[in-house]
Amino acid sequence: MPSPNSEPTFDPVPVLAAELALAPAGVLAVVNLLSEGATVPFIARYRKEATGGLDEVQIRAIEERRTYLAELESRREAILASVREQAKLTPALEAKLREATTKQALEDLYLPFKPKRRSKALIARERGLGPLADRILAQPRESSPEQEAAALVNPALEVPDVAAALAGAREIVIEAVVEQPEIRASVRQHYAERGVLETRAMPGVDPAAPSKFNDWFDWSEPTAKIPSHRYLAIRRGEKEGVLRSKINVDPAFLQPQLESTMQLDDVSPFAPELRTAIEKALRGRLGVGVEMDVRVELKQRADREAVEVFADNLGNLLLAAPLGGVPVIGIDPGLRTGCKCAAVDATGQYLETVTIYPVKGEDKAARELAKFVQKHKPRAIAVGNGTGGRETEALARQVVAQLELPTESRPVVVSVSEAGASVYSASEVAREEFPDLDLTIRGAISIARRLQDPLAELVKIDPKSIGVGQYQHDVQQTLLRRKLHEVIETCVNRVGVELNTASAPLLSYVAGIGEGLAKQIVAHRDRNGAFDSRASLLGVSGLGPKTFEQAAGFLRLRESQEPLDRSAVHPERYALVERMAADLGVSSRQLVGDAQLVSRIDIARYVDGEVGEPTLRDIITELAKPGRDPRAQFEAPQFRDDVHAVSDLQIGMQLEGVVTNVTNFGAFVDVGVHQDGLVHVSELSDKWVDDPRKVVKVGDRLKVRVLTVDLERQRIALSAKREPGKQASGTSERGGQRSGERGAAGAGPAKQGPGKRGQAKPNAGRDGGFANNPFAKLRR
Repeated sequence: MPSPNSEPTFDPVPVLAAELALAPAGVLAVVNLLSEGATVPFIARYRKEATGGLDEVQIRAIEERRTYLAELESRREAILASVREQAKLTPALEAKLREATTKQALEDLYLPFKPKRRSKALIARERGLGPLADRILAQPRESSPEQEAAALVNPALEVPDVAAALAGAREIVIEAVVEQPEIRASVRQHYAERGVLETRAMPGVDPAAPSKFNDWFDWSEPTAKIPSHRYLAIRRGEKEGVLRSKINVDPAFLQPQLESTMQLDDVSPFAPELRTAIEKALRGRLGVGVEMDVRVELKQRADREAVEVFADNLGNLLLAAPLGGVPVIGIDPGLRTGCKCAAVDATGQYLETVTIYPVKGEDKAARELAKFVQKHKPRAIAVGNGTGGRETEALARQVVAQLELPTESRPVVVSVSEAGASVYSASEVAREEFPDLDLTIRGAISIARRLQDPLAELVKIDPKSIGVGQYQHDVQQTLLRRKLHEVIETCVNRVGVELNTASAPLLSYVAGIGEGLAKQIVAHRDRNGAFDSRASLLGVSGLGPKTFEQAAGFLRLRESQEPLDRSAVHPERYALVERMAADLGVSSRQLVGDAQLVSRIDIARYVDGEVGEPTLRDIITELAKPGRDPRAQFEAPQFRDDVHAVSDLQIGMQLEGVVTNVTNFGAFVDVGVHQDGLVHVSELSDKWVDDPRKVVKVGDRLKVRVLTVDLERQRIALSAKREPGKQASGTSERGGQRSGERGAAGAGPAKQGPGKRGQAKPNAGRDGGFANNPFAKLRR
């Protein structure tokens, strides 16, 4: 039993349950499981009875808030210890410190007791002016500040006259005002709720000169309403030395409030001194400090929103429909250095490469590509969407059309995002995979694999290089990394991972495994051959029962003799499935995958104290369709054949495109011209849209209309609204894939950021060579 003087033990469960509106029993189960080292995907999938069926979003919310509360409690105890050591911890102060529910509230209470540098107020106290400051704060009606100041004049202490004594006393009063927790909280609230953020061009910056920050050279907006992307744009402008900003408030509103809080008495002769001290506090330390607090909060809020946007986009991109396990040829387009073509088999293994030079000789390039296609018989040709991508795509289509093959046997030609491919090509992962291959060939392989399985290939690349974020380089990187890791982890474990073909980067995101152990698994596989069962994973050095418990259910072995190894049924439930099969009079091998047999299972018969209905329903679903991929069916995007460059676009033109990025101010759409167009949030639908993510997602196919084309700045404005008198055409469909670096420069609220590398030159007609030569304009 704890002693009477021991510190109280903090229990986060009641706070978490109340804040998140969740059942305390479920919260307690999650907290305990997390403390035992369980991962979020494992808890959400395999411990539903314990948590009451909480999903990953709820469990991650518990995890995040629990971390904050733990940090809050740690800081609280440190502050209590500090004030106690100073012998200033009164029962009232301790109660306030223990009741504080935010870090900011704790710091406000601690401010008067925080070790300080040598301040003006401290110097004034050393000069004996503390009693005069106390009188100003007390607001007596007898005597006068001048009379009492005269008694404290002492040249030896550098207080030469009454004015100096009053000035020093006011410094002490200003500090007292600044350190009042109630005042700081009140002023902070006023700045946050009623402040106006104003931005101007920095001195020396020409407001008339073209700049991505022109919109902010004379801008003002209520602090409470500024959207995250706008605040991050302003912050970037400040960082680049182009903008300056300030939060302005009405001091005439705040002054009376502070005078009331400090109990200023208009009848007292000391009232003018207190009033002056409050005014100086508002203009100085208090105003500056609180404005900084509010700006920090604005930045944190903007970071959280930007990270959520990035995470949402990344999740949709990672779960884009895969073409599947079929042979593919990937082409990394190039003009001067040629187009690198790489063939991979159905499992993504590299086979061979060839380089073609369409710009130098279209007929020869076509013959070489046709020969390469006939040799490797791919089901698809994946063409990177960089410079020359549409032209290479057109060439590939013409080659395929001339092959002497039945229509159904001809490979499909698909435009695939190159975003981040160059980053992968030069990465350590790529060097380990293909130490003897050129960077561009690695890029072509990556393009082919992205078509086969976007998730498996994109996990090898730093998510920030994929370019589906909003000011991702400006947000707090620790927050961003944590959130993106969570998103990738969720996607990987939702789809499942084939143990015998997965790369180390992909395996590292499987629940419980991590980067080091993933490399161990791959090394073990290389040394000893393919794993023949999930259980054989326990032979990997460093992989114990706890890790096996966390990871096993998310790993697949399609060639295993144990049919359940191909499913998401956890090994801890294999015996239960054997029992189900025996009760039906069949073997588990017969049961797995037979929907009719599975439909005969009576779930209620197997409910017990350990396994409940939620887990049993998951098992039944998995038995009916073992290892089912939750991703959509692949469908290639369709771009217009007569549109290759921005110069080909005409106002009013109807196009089909693929959504490549969604931000708070709209969606960027690839219409096949090497530069994505922006559908501003106001043009996304005929109905009011407050959040673009409610209307479209990365990977959606979207029918759009061209509104404006700015050739000089390579900007395209699109609309998904219906034309007057026509049915709505702005509906989106799932399918397609592509992304690039979008919306990243300090663009205004309805402007897009820079496009991807290189632009196609304007059409210059056609010349000889291959029929309807798509490279004619590039040769010039």
